[in-house]
Amino acid sequence: MRAIQRFPSAVVAYSGGVDSTVVAVAAFRALGSERMLAVTGDSPSVARSELHGAEVIAKQAGFSWATVQTKELGDARYQANDGSRCYFCKSELYAVLDTIRDQRGFAVVMDGFNQDDLGDFRPGLKAGQEHQVVSPLKEAGLGKDAVRRLARAWGLSNWDKPASPCLASRIPYHTPVTVERLKQVEVAEDALHSLGFRQVRVRHHGALARIEVPIQDLPAILTHREAIVRAIKQAGYRFVALDLDGLKSGSLNTLITESAKKEVHPHD
Repeated sequence: MRAIQRFPSAVVAYSGGVDSTVVAVAAFRALGSERMLAVTGDSPSVARSELHGAEVIAKQAGFSWATVQTKELGDARYQANDGSRCYFCKSELYAVLDTIRDQRGFAVVMDGFNQDDLGDFRPGLKAGQEHQVVSPLKEAGLGKDAVRRLARAWGLSNWDKPASPCLASRIPYHTPVTVERLKQVEVAEDALHSLGFRQVRVRHHGALARIEVPIQDLPAILTHREAIVRAIKQAGYRFVALDLDGLKSGSLNTLITESAKKEVHPHD
């Protein structure tokens, strides 16, 4: 991929998702294991299952991988959880990766943003621009479907992995992000995963947990109703609700006003 080969070395912001995996594998193939490093940010907003999955894929693909602690929860602006939360999270991640790049002599930081991300509300893009992060998929004009086809052609086991944003995305805007709330969401979602639900969101609404799954999985939720209610309440919720509208990634973004989006979106 020419967008990668024009650099002598790279640090890749790697989450374990399809997009960043393709960039990491492409960097590994183009630059070699000594001249690339995939790095996963670790904090309470990252589910343990996601961190483990990132490690598994890195070992399968054979590229160099490391984790680094990020401290976005120490930023009051991030905790406030307004429409710019993702901006502050990515700013922290890229600042940490910039340090790794400089200390270890890498040329650039790369990420997994793709062409389709330009049409969504992505405050992290602004942070990437400020830190001069290179986005090879976006530069190549590759959207989500093309990236998945490429991952499948390369034999990557996560080619069809559902998108899994950070745990903070389950907390409605203007509800402060805390370690306790993040853990509640993680425990509840882990319980649903253990029951066989591959794609799920547990939205945190105080004492109420609102479950989102794809429409086709709604009957199965009712089949496992008792086990789900028990597990969700054990996670600390008092009430359990099922969203009949089904799973919609980024559904809480509908609560952000257009004026608020323009304050943080670099393309408006």
